[in-house]
Amino acid sequence: MAVASTSLASQISGPKSATSSISCPQFSGLRKSFSKFENSVSFSTSQAFFHNVDSQLRLSSAQKGCRAVVTMAGSGKFFVGGNWKCNGTKDSISKLVSDLNSAQLESDVDVVVAPPFLYIDQVKNSITDRIEVSAQNCWTGKGGAFTGEISVEQLIDLGCKWVILGHSERRHVIGENDEFIGKKAAYALSQGVGVIACIGELLQEREAGKTFDVCFQQLKAFADALPSWDNVVIAYEPVWAIGTGKVASPEQAQEVHAAVREWLTKNVSAEVASKTRIIYGGSVNGSNSSDLAKKEDIDGFLVGGASLKGPEFATIINSVTSKKVAA
Repeated sequence: MAVASTSLASQISGPKSATSSISCPQFSGLRKSFSKFENSVSFSTSQAFFHNVDSQLRLSSAQKGCRAVVTMAGSGKFFVGGNWKCNGTKDSISKLVSDLNSAQLESDVDVVVAPPFLYIDQVKNSITDRIEVSAQNCWTGKGGAFTGEISVEQLIDLGCKWVILGHSERRHVIGENDEFIGKKAAYALSQGVGVIACIGELLQEREAGKTFDVCFQQLKAFADALPSWDNVVIAYEPVWAIGTGKVASPEQAQEVHAAVREWLTKNVSAEVASKTRIIYGGSVNGSNSSDLAKKEDIDGFLVGGASLKGPEFATIINSVTSKKVAA
């Protein structure tokens, strides 16, 4: 994916007041995303800050007249995961795998599918090497007397490269809390398995204006536990949009993704904020993925129901082309 790389100083001409804005280009990834933050920091202070992290910046075009290429704020590849949840039989999964194996997929996308535990081995042994396999959950440590649980070591034995942790269905149906989820994530990473770390608010929390509070609290639990942010993908999934047919607008999703990246900048590091991919989940389908993908802080998707339909999942994967928009 093309990335516009340039010095921040070369984009700024003349003094600016603390409340003035730079019309072109906008800063993605590490850019200021809240008006309160913009109004409280002098231009000279913010200029010095962004100069120090200049190598981390990704520049994108947000208005006509700016010649640039729209790219991800995260510095890795576009990332699309398919969470099959508790769906499928041997026959239906065989058909789905066949459809995915024959699909024409864009090369600059990391693609992962997460079958039910029972079918991980079947999928791993039949799916193209182009697509990696994830688990939907794991235990907090090594195996033992933990009826019904699956250890990270067992996932590795089956060839899993990723695990989904913190999904809203685990939080709100099973009752897993932030600390417990953080322990799972820390152990998985310690064993070399990547983590798709899910966060997201309930409908009543969004309506109460608590979206950022909830997401930041869940992020903090991961941050407090993780040995490293390498091999972590954050999935923002508003609970009110999962399986409901409702989807956050591209603007709503972008707002939260930018806030998450800002939180990482302030509470972890600018490097982690730049490198970490933040993907969106919540009724993503072949019709809306292209518009969502155009937003600079949306680095991919975690897909539920639509990932059970091979051709539609391929369309979502290929929405990466929306990231490449010449002005």
